[in-house]
Amino acid sequence: MPKKKKSSILDRVDLNRQLKDKDQYLSLLSELQDRMRRIQTSCYFNHNRVILVFEGWDASGKGGAIRRLREKLDPRGYRVRPIAKPESWEQGDHYLKRFWTKLPPPGAITIFDRSWYGRVLVERVEKLASDKAWNRAYREINDFEKLLTDDGVIIIKLFMHISQDEQLHRFAERLDNPDKNWKLTAEDLRNRERAVDYLEAYEDMLSKTDTDYAPWNIIEAEHKWFARTRVLSKVVNKLEDQLPARPPRLTEAEILAAKQQLGISEGK
Repeated sequence: MPKKKKSSILDRVDLNRQLKDKDQYLSLLSELQDRMRRIQTSCYFNHNRVILVFEGWDASGKGGAIRRLREKLDPRGYRVRPIAKPESWEQGDHYLKRFWTKLPPPGAITIFDRSWYGRVLVERVEKLASDKAWNRAYREINDFEKLLTDDGVIIIKLFMHISQDEQLHRFAERLDNPDKNWKLTAEDLRNRERAVDYLEAYEDMLSKTDTDYAPWNIIEAEHKWFARTRVLSKVVNKLEDQLPARPPRLTEAEILAAKQQLGISEGK
């Protein structure tokens, strides 16, 4: 087995962080989801475009976090884009081309469950791209995200981090659950065997594509309740900082005129 590379970023992540109990989880989750719902309304009325990028280890909880994030959202205002390998007709194109058609329109949120970072992750590790191609991709990705943010798009990138012991535990849980064992694929098993290579790829990705306009947010995902609320907290706080606090409201004069037109008397 190759010698493990000493990481400089993920080794510093405190995977022991967790919430006190289920009551704290449910209370915090509800509060954050309500704030997220208001943010979506503001995003729609102010024609903002938001991209949320999820990357992370297999079984790190990306799907569960996305599910809680969108639970109270209007389905007309967001889109989840699960990214798998390119289709046969896409494989001759530049790898970023297929993502241009998946970007959000004004007033919408697009959630990428994996993303264009596949070029420097799975394509690097599995040698689906040449060394020259994936090394060049860090600059290309940074330029791509800079182009989007310069055009007003808000990008929030989240990396879900768990230990190898916790990943093994979650794989075992899936195998023992008839409703979930389909989620454990041959690719998951192969990826686990290449964990050292993926760790090196993750470290390079986090260090080389962490920019002031699209920084990485590392989520301590060892404990699911903490991870889900942590994701929501990161997204909500960043969007509240960058979006108008609320959708436009009618003036008192507009409300009075509308009531008069509708025959609604004051006080009703």
